[in-house]
Amino acid sequence: MHNINLDREILKLIEEQPEISERDIARTLSVTEELVKVRIANLHDIREKILIMGNGHKVHNTLKKVLEAENYNVVNTPDSFSALETVNTERPDLVLIDTAFLNTDGFEICRQIKASPKCCWIPVMMLSERDKAEGSLKAFKSGADDYIAEPFNPLELKARVGMVMRRSQI
Repeated sequence: MHNINLDREILKLIEEQPEISERDIARTLSVTEELVKVRIANLHDIREKILIMGNGHKVHNTLKKVLEAENYNVVNTPDSFSALETVNTERPDLVLIDTAFLNTDGFEICRQIKASPKCCWIPVMMLSERDKAEGSLKAFKSGADDYIAEPFNPLELKARVGMVMRRSQI
């Protein structure tokens, strides 16, 4: 069985029976269990990835839940020290920088992302507790694609993330 077809069959079985074991998948598809393990390890999450930068404040749990409910692959990173390295490693479709919960200047991180030839194309959205007018001006001057002030409305957040993602695909 060709690897692409095998991957599809494995995914189909997992979708139909989320608790199915690798052994049962192997038996069902008449392949070795080792092959099933290798193919599962090589499967990639094809959902759009959002990287949240901040120090893991409880707001991030809410953000993560709201965005995962929209079927995004959400990754949190508390380490702002190596922001560019994290962006280059994770290759997200969107970076969400929470300026209130970073150890360094989130606006500077945005400037670095937008100045880097490796990741300047990745949209950046800033989340801040600052005064809306002052914070949004500073965010846009640093290169941000969008800005949202905390406390945020989950419906507005989802709409803005969707809009930024669509705009980045044009």
